[in-house]
Amino acid sequence: MASDSNDDRVPAPDYRMAATRWTQVILSKGESSEAQMALKDLTEAYYQPVFHFIRERSPNEDAARDLTQEFFARVLERYGFQGADPGRGRFRSFLLGAVKHFLSEQRAHAHRQKRGGGVPHHSLDAPPLPSSASGSSAPGLQVADESTLPPDAAFDRLWATAVLARALSQLEEACRTEGKGRQFEILQPWLAGGADRPQSDAAFQLGLSESATRVAIHRLRQKFKGAVRSELAQTVGPGISVNEELQHLFSALGGR
Repeated sequence: MASDSNDDRVPAPDYRMAATRWTQVILSKGESSEAQMALKDLTEAYYQPVFHFIRERSPNEDAARDLTQEFFARVLERYGFQGADPGRGRFRSFLLGAVKHFLSEQRAHAHRQKRGGGVPHHSLDAPPLPSSASGSSAPGLQVADESTLPPDAAFDRLWATAVLARALSQLEEACRTEGKGRQFEILQPWLAGGADRPQSDAAFQLGLSESATRVAIHRLRQKFKGAVRSELAQTVGPGISVNEELQHLFSALGGR
């Protein structure tokens, strides 16, 4: 009888896609409608790292939100990413540089109005994390407290958290589409490598054997890893290794 071990394998997606969200932006310099939509999606997705970076340099939370709104409004309406260099290739790196430039410009022009300076506002309030990803990161991962990190490291840590939250949300949606929403809810605590209760509890809840539950957890972990890699692939340019970016993500979460 043939082994069913192949059933545990998750096909590896092709991360060398021709037009990720970020490559759409940098290759078209933000002029096409596709690039504008890709840019809007990226900026909305990674609002939190920018907000927290600006908050560290603002007198209060309201001022930080105003400045964050203005930054993104300028990106979407006026600046785009015209200076993006495909050779540098990482959206997070370019975004951090753009925020620093914006804050420097604000300091140099302190007389400008803080509430937009005539730039129309977009609704870019940070979207809530999915219910399964509430908190600072995916469950079980030990992450550094950004309040104790240098500003750039804190930005990267929040970036990594946003990547994980988006990947987890995508995985949850896929599971629910497949009719496995309850299985996701029960097995989700094991995604990051552990949970505070035995797998036999999950097996009982799902009506599965313990061996079948272990297989289901393994498959879910593989899918989550694939979702994280897919999300990272959308934010790196040509020639940038997704594996390298994945290593940076885990380093950022550890605060190293």
